[in-house]
Amino acid sequence: MSFPLLTATVLAPAIGAVATAVVPSARRTLAKWVALAASVVTAVLAALVLIRFEPGGDRYQLTESHTWIPDFGVSYELGVDGIGVALVALTAVLVPFLIGAGWNDADPKEDETPAGRRWRPTQGFFALILMVEAMVVMSFVATDIFLFYIFFEAMLIPMYFLIGGFGDRAGENSESQQAKQRSYAAVKFLLYNLAGGLIMLAAIIGLYVATSDLPGGGTFSLQAITEARASGELTFAQNTERLLFLGFFIAFAIKAPLWPLHTWLPNAMGESTAPVAVLITAVVDKVGTFAMLRFCLGLFPEASAWATPVVIALALVSIVYGALLAIGQRDMKRLIAYASISHFGFIVLGIFAMTNQGQSGATLYMVNHGIATAALMLVAGFLISRRGSRLIADYGGVQKTAPILAGTFLIGGLATLSLPGTGPFISEFLVLVGTFTRYPVAGIIACAGIVLAALYVLILYQRTMTGPVRPELSRMPDLRPRELAVVAPLIALLIFLGVFPKPLTDIVEPSVQHTLSDVGESDPEPELEARR
Repeated sequence: MSFPLLTATVLAPAIGAVATAVVPSARRTLAKWVALAASVVTAVLAALVLIRFEPGGDRYQLTESHTWIPDFGVSYELGVDGIGVALVALTAVLVPFLIGAGWNDADPKEDETPAGRRWRPTQGFFALILMVEAMVVMSFVATDIFLFYIFFEAMLIPMYFLIGGFGDRAGENSESQQAKQRSYAAVKFLLYNLAGGLIMLAAIIGLYVATSDLPGGGTFSLQAITEARASGELTFAQNTERLLFLGFFIAFAIKAPLWPLHTWLPNAMGESTAPVAVLITAVVDKVGTFAMLRFCLGLFPEASAWATPVVIALALVSIVYGALLAIGQRDMKRLIAYASISHFGFIVLGIFAMTNQGQSGATLYMVNHGIATAALMLVAGFLISRRGSRLIADYGGVQKTAPILAGTFLIGGLATLSLPGTGPFISEFLVLVGTFTRYPVAGIIACAGIVLAALYVLILYQRTMTGPVRPELSRMPDLRPRELAVVAPLIALLIFLGVFPKPLTDIVEPSVQHTLSDVGESDPEPELEARR
């Protein structure tokens, strides 16, 4: 038997989480180093997955399959395609930087009450981050639908405690008021996502019943179902397929999040520490858009085509609505949250454009948005920790006192608005090209998001970094070596993927072709060619 590389990649952060949690409470620094070591080991294993993956090979590679609950058709099945590999790599790359950025976030403050100190163990903070990483990686590699569902829902538990128990402590509100705000954000996050998960569970049960006529009985195997559908051995009644599609899609649209199911995200990101906010939008939320590609389009092609006009309309609303609200924000972290809602609109638009360029761009957007948001949010977190405020109005002239911090903030912001030469540019360009070839009006409307992104990013930079130096910021320290070590590699990666995206596109495109084949779509002929 070959080495179970995918299982090892899931187990490394899970074991690291347990090892971090059991470190004695008096040895906080040791717990941090254990967590960082576990995340680095996970990154090495993810690199091996990336190296062993062959873009021109089988659709699902490094597969593992073991019987788990045979009476109910549940198996332990793992496998990765190009899209899954890219997102596993993104997750594994980001988590070590998040741990480095949050190195002191869970340490008790000097003025904190004894109760606050008791309920903020450093070990728990880093153990929960590693546990989320393990569950997210499992979601990207699970090819048994029931197995995917378990981890899709289970990751809500550590995220709930990260938001509610280790939230942002910046601001002028009292400790009790901050605790109430964090609790509200955590509960809202949990309720929204639990509701979506319960709808999805009903759809999964319905899918099992619908596959009960297969020779082996009902199954949750993604590969078995897609092969049976392709061969004509399994067919769904039209209404059945559409209802099942909606059950899956609603859960993924909440996770993504897509308008109008997005309202939990600004609260969750605003009340979280900067590393946890990045974990939410750059890692956890990607499970939603990834699952749209793998499950919605792969399992329900006819229903996906049926729902496409509505989904595209929702994506366009997300793009414009999220950008407009970002422009009007006074809170720096909520601005980045609404910007992410706009970006997720681009991702969903690319997925449902049903073109090679659109879906390739959407997958690249998942990766590049994760890196760009991490760079911008982490630098914003460093800024907030120095001033103790998330309000944009409390800043000004930072570039004169902390030029490196201001420079990295600018680069992260320019990547967020998809400046040419950064990774998000090629992603957004492909999404727009792929959309325009099939839905030109939608492509034109989506272009408004580019203009609005320039507005909210440049306004944010102008109000915080330029102008006269506020007295409270006259002695603000610049980025420390640890902080620079966190941000610099992310910026380098953004520029590398913006200048040379070919390694990533080569991995992604074969999987996109398989997805388009599942839904029976191909790229439309250029209009000029058709006229000839």
